[in-house]
Amino acid sequence: MSAPTEVIPLIPPMRWLLYVAAFLVFLAGLVLFVFPLQTDEFFAWTVNPPMTAVFLGAAYWSSAGLEVTGARSASWESARLAVWPVFVFTTLTFGVTLLHLDRFHLSPDTAPTAQIATWAWLAIYAIVPVAMLVISWMQIRLRPPAPKSVTAGRTILPPALRLLLAGIAGVLLLYGVALLAVPIDASTWWPWPLTELTGRAIGAWLVGLGWAAAQGQLSGDRRSVRPVALTSVAFVILQGLALLRYGDALTWPSAPAIGFVTVLLAIGVAGGWALALSGSPTAGVTRRK
Repeated sequence: MSAPTEVIPLIPPMRWLLYVAAFLVFLAGLVLFVFPLQTDEFFAWTVNPPMTAVFLGAAYWSSAGLEVTGARSASWESARLAVWPVFVFTTLTFGVTLLHLDRFHLSPDTAPTAQIATWAWLAIYAIVPVAMLVISWMQIRLRPPAPKSVTAGRTILPPALRLLLAGIAGVLLLYGVALLAVPIDASTWWPWPLTELTGRAIGAWLVGLGWAAAQGQLSGDRRSVRPVALTSVAFVILQGLALLRYGDALTWPSAPAIGFVTVLLAIGVAGGWALALSGSPTAGVTRRK
């Protein structure tokens, strides 16, 4: 019989960093999702059209779930599925911010609340990636990882679900990178108009979400993938509400609009499937001798 799988506990600094990050993205999502027409007063930069604001707000709110679930995880194996996508997203978003700094509310002519939001934005996106990297180093040094051969009792995702996650990851990563690199050209495949800034902002989110899907697929463990599953379900529900509010911004029934809805449905199926498996005590158990 194989030895039990080694569990690396989550250290308190990482747990608290994830809780703080969850609170910050909740605030950003609150402005974008609830007050999409007032980003010129309460957000770091003016987001147009409103559909872009609610899309970004839905992404922020769903990521809050990812971070809270990661913070509540008992082990690093599960929490890291929240940590690395957040690190990738915040790093990319800080780069996008510096590239388009002229679009941010730094002018004294803008509303005081918008200026405060901008300085808070700059501080958060400058500090969080560094803090996450440092605390991740502390976390990894806690104990060496378990040998790969020690996998007794590990519960494996079904091959079909892993294939679906891999497909979602590929689409999100490739298109996200395209939006970051050539936002105007790549935005012709997006279902509503984007600027260079909004295209790159959405691109950073797609890369972060794609990274999460790729990690979930590579992990293959139905219990540790729970943070990604919860985030996926929340993301799809919130994007559905966004479409109900501002869906007329999409160019129906164009290929980009159909593709957008198709990818959302795929994310919802994968997230719901993984979430159902993560709560099952027996499904997909694989033992190696």
